[in-house]
Order: sequence, then C-alpha cells, then structure tokens
Amino acid sequence: MMSKFYLFIVIFAVVNLSHQLYLPGLAPVVYCSASLPSDNHNTICKNEVKLYVNRLDSEESFLPYEYHHFDFCEPEDDMKVVDPVENLGQVVFGERIRASPYNISFGNKESCRKVCTKQYTKNDKDNNQKKLKFLKKNIGLNYQQHWIIDNMPVTWCYPVDEKQNYCSTGFPIGCYVDKNLEKKNACVIDPLFNTKDTYYVFNHLHLIITYYEQQEDKASYIISINAQPRSIDHGNTATMTTCNLDSIHPMAIQLNTDFDITYSFSYEFVEDKTTKWSSRWDYILNSMPHTNIQWFSIMNSLVIVLFLSGMVAMIMLRTLHKDIIRYNQMDSVEDAQEEFGWKLVHGDVFRPPARGMLLSVLLGSGVQIGIMVVITLVFACFGFLFPGNRGALMTCAMVAYVFLGSPAGYISARIYKMFGGEKWKSNVLLTCFFCPGVVFVLFFLLNLVLWINRSSAAVPFTTLLVLLLMWFGVSVPLTFLGAYFGYKRMVIENPVKTNQIPRQIPEASFYTKPLPGIIMGGILPFGCIFIQLFFILNSIWSHQMYYMFGFLFLVLCILIITCAEATILLCYFHLCAEDYHWWWRSFLTSGFTAFYMFLYSIHYYYTKMNVTGLTNAFLYFGYTLIMTWMFFLFTGSIGFLACFWFVRKIYSIVKVD
Repeated sequence: MMSKFYLFIVIFAVVNLSHQLYLPGLAPVVYCSASLPSDNHNTICKNEVKLYVNRLDSEESFLPYEYHHFDFCEPEDDMKVVDPVENLGQVVFGERIRASPYNISFGNKESCRKVCTKQYTKNDKDNNQKKLKFLKKNIGLNYQQHWIIDNMPVTWCYPVDEKQNYCSTGFPIGCYVDKNLEKKNACVIDPLFNTKDTYYVFNHLHLIITYYEQQEDKASYIISINAQPRSIDHGNTATMTTCNLDSIHPMAIQLNTDFDITYSFSYEFVEDKTTKWSSRWDYILNSMPHTNIQWFSIMNSLVIVLFLSGMVAMIMLRTLHKDIIRYNQMDSVEDAQEEFGWKLVHGDVFRPPARGMLLSVLLGSGVQIGIMVVITLVFACFGFLFPGNRGALMTCAMVAYVFLGSPAGYISARIYKMFGGEKWKSNVLLTCFFCPGVVFVLFFLLNLVLWINRSSAAVPFTTLLVLLLMWFGVSVPLTFLGAYFGYKRMVIENPVKTNQIPRQIPEASFYTKPLPGIIMGGILPFGCIFIQLFFILNSIWSHQMYYMFGFLFLVLCILIITCAEATILLCYFHLCAEDYHWWWRSFLTSGFTAFYMFLYSIHYYYTKMNVTGLTNAFLYFGYTLIMTWMFFLFTGSIGFLACFWFVRKIYSIVKVD
C-alpha cells in the first residue's frame, strides 16, 4: 500500500514539474518610467525597452528566413545596436535574433512613429522589384514575423471560437484575397480587404505592452506584449503625424510601377494588477489548442498501457513459474528425454549471432541516445529548458550526446567481447563513426538544400566545424576510453554452456516466424506514444510551443516498460518454439516501433501539413529519417537489454545437466 502511495507522489511531482518553466536563478528585468529617477527604486531599473527580431517562418513552408532577407526596416548605421549572442542550439535550429530599429520607452505612449520608407521603382527590375516579388510570394505563404521583448515573444491573439482566443508567438507579414474574393489567412479579420487577387502588406504594428507594478518600490515588470498588425496606406509620408488605424485604404502591393511602403508602429503600456512575472507565460500556454485533449489522452493512454503491462507481467510470471517448477522436478533420464519448450535450447541460446559486431555497435549507440534522452528530459522537467531559454533544449541534447561517448564504447566493447569478437579496432571505429555518421550525412544533405535556398535554418560553415570538432575532439576519444575499459573487463559469463554443434530448429508456425513477431512487437509501444507524437510533430513543423515535459517523461517511462515487456513476451514464445535466434530479433522487435513512427509521420504530412513542393518534402522526410533512425536505435537497445536480462535469468534458475 505504501509503495502505491509513493508511486502516486512521484507521478504527481513529475506532472507538476512540467509547469516549472523558469530557469532557477533567472532574475527579471526591472523597468521604470523616465519621469521617475532610478534612485527611487531599491533595484536598478531600465527605461529603454529593447525590441529584437527573429527569423520568419511559415506553416506552409519549411524554409525560414532571416529578418534582413526581407526588405524591412533595419537599424541605421549611426544606431549603436548589439545583437544578442546565440547558443549552439539556436544556431542549429535556425534562430537568428537581431537588433531592430524600433525604439520603445517604458511608460510612454506613442500614437504613431514612422520607422522607414521603402521605395520600389518600375525601372529597377533587377533589385527593388525582385524584393517586392519576394515579399508578395511569402505573403501568399503566410510567413510570420517573430519579435522579442524582455525575452518574451510578441504575440498575436485572435479568437478561434466563441469562448477561446489563441495567442500565436508570431504575427503575419500580410494577407491575400484570391481571384474568387476568398480571404486567405489574416485577411478575414478586416472587411476592408475586399479587392480580388490582391496582396496586402501589414506595414503598421500597434503594440499593447502589459506590465505589473509593485506597490512597495514602484518597480515594474513586463508581463505580455500583444501585437495588432494593420495595413495602412499612409499617403504622403512627408507630412505624416499620426496613424489612422481606421483608414479605409489598406496597403496593397503593386508591381511594375513606382510604389512606396512606409512602415510605422505605435505602442501603449497597460498595467495588469493580477498577473505576476512568474506567471507571465501562462496566457500563451493556456491558449494553445488541444491542451485539455492532451491531458485526457495522456492519462487515458497511461491507464491503458499500465493495464496491458500488468496483464503481460502476470501471464509471464505465472507461466514461467510453472515451467521452472516442472523442469527442476525432472529427476530421471526418461523425464529429461521428454523435455520440451525453452529448456531444450539451453545449449544454443547463447550461441553468438551472425554480424555480432554490427549488433554491438547499434546497441552501444542506442544506449548513448537513451541516456541522452533521459538526461535532457530530467533537465527539462526541472525547468532548466523552459521556452524562454531559447535553444537550451537542443544545446543540452547535443552536449549530453557528445559526452556520453564512453557508455557507447563500453557497452559495444562488452557485448562484442562476449560474442567472441577479435576485431576490436574495427568495433571501436564503427561505434565512433557508423551511427553518428548516418545522422551527419543526412544532416549535411539537408543543410545543403537549406544553403541553396538561402534559408536561416542553414547551419553556417563555422558551426559545422564546431560540430565536427565536438564529434572528433570529444565524442571519439571518450568512445575509445569507454571501449578500453570495456575490453579490460572480464568477459560476460553465461549461465549455461554452448554446444559445439548447433541444434536444428523445427519448422515454425506463422506466428512464431521472425517477421510476424517483429511486426507485432512494435504495435504496443507505438500505441502508448502516438498521441504524444502528434504534439511533438506539431511543435516541430507547426511552430507550436511544447512545454509538457512532465508528461513526456512519463510517456518515456511507459515506452521503456512496454518495449521491454513486449520483447520479453515474444522472446519467450520463440524460445518455447525451440528457436534460439533471439539476439537480432530482440533488437528488431522493439526497434520496429520506429517503423510505425515513420508511417505515422507520412500520415501526418499528407493530412495535417499544408505544404507543397519537392524541397519541402525532401526536408520533411529527411529530418523524419534522422528522428526515426535515432528512435530505432533507442527502442532496439531497450528490447535487447531487457531480453538479454530475461534469458540469462531463466536459464540461471533451472537445473541443466
């Protein structure tokens, strides 16, 4: 009874940790109005509110672009601007945070401020018209800008139904009305967008900045930033003094003519007396669609999988218990001759498999990936990888993977030595380069496509050199070190000896053949992750923020248990059928979960994604192959280690003459 109580406490704590989104020790920035001197505050406060711009992306294209790739306003040469330093994860993810020309003073109200005017002449077709066509094309693809103030995303909130608003972390650069007067994307918010086959650019932005003020020292903290994009034809910008937000003339793009776009913005500060700084992310996270569905689905999957796991465990324990009692009670030679089932193959069950070196290499890499996943999720659950700490998730994963080369080398060497392998140099080199090399080759090909398309997601050449340096300078030496200690250890002693002559395997029924068992083995583990997989794919491809790391950690635990139990169950059935070729089968049985994951990714692409073109398809399935390959290694290693423990356990208990 007490064990169940402690289990409930642990689950409750992990789930609650999924809401701890703030890095321990992170201090908020204190702001104050310019009319109040900073001497009146107990802490140093700032008056200038810095606005940064990030990359632009779209749900209809997998090619993000840097802000300066568009012909938008940029800081003037005389402005002293400093771009924030990006970490490794941000660079790999394609985030490019830059300083902006937008100046905001805390506590003030700006009705209209002109930022810049972009002029396009019909005669300059090689430069200006090309930029205008690029802007028009990406308005049609619904590209979104991503701005950052006080490490918070500038959000664009709009109603998704009568009871709920959705707050997106980006806002559109424009909208399109097609030839049938059907309004696309953001054009539905304003009846003034009513000209067919017209592209409108959102050249004005009104920012509503909400802050919380402490009554004791008048220190203020920014809580949220809400953007209201507008399309306004400013007319004569030389005499412009205010922005008419109710203008009946939106800014429509005109090609092959002299054309100007004036960009402007306005802002105001609104005090919020209820929301504190520690809860300022809640309005974004609570507005995400399907949040309630996710809670219900995860709990439902948890109950189902735990029930199935309990049933599998009960069947295995009862059946094995009877088998072990029966085998241990066989005293006479006649009884021994009538043996049947898994005890018959005791002299062959530990016979080394074919291609044992490859199996040991895959197993070592799978263990490396598994430990990396666990470490990353633990840090995420404790709040170190919250959404405001951009790039921290990818940075943590890559650094952890690099420094976990020793376990990969150790496991690979130990298993290969148990198989009786003698080419230890080849084993170590394959462990260092085979599995990471597959990922790097795929990543390089994808990066080449991004380079050709001048996307911000393309990793710079210098960053590629850094990644190669981490691989060859840190991971490879650590793998050699782990392999050294693995080979120094005594060989793993099996509980029974292996016969010199292999036993003939009887003809198997359809269900005990290798392929049907492998196909069936991946169904149950995939059933416990496919709901969470939907939200992960949404986060990656639909640019939705993922923060349910507590639930993801629970799903990971369920996945490990399910992979282990499903593989053990099928391994037991095959041993009872006197088939002792379990080494590769145990790895492929749980690893086949990755195949179902790939099939689901194909289904997601054709049913949920609104992208077209060969480039987008190549990028999607290229990155999906990387994820599938790593997931295959991870789940395959779980099945192998569980089955290895199970086989050693049952053959160490029975009496073998």
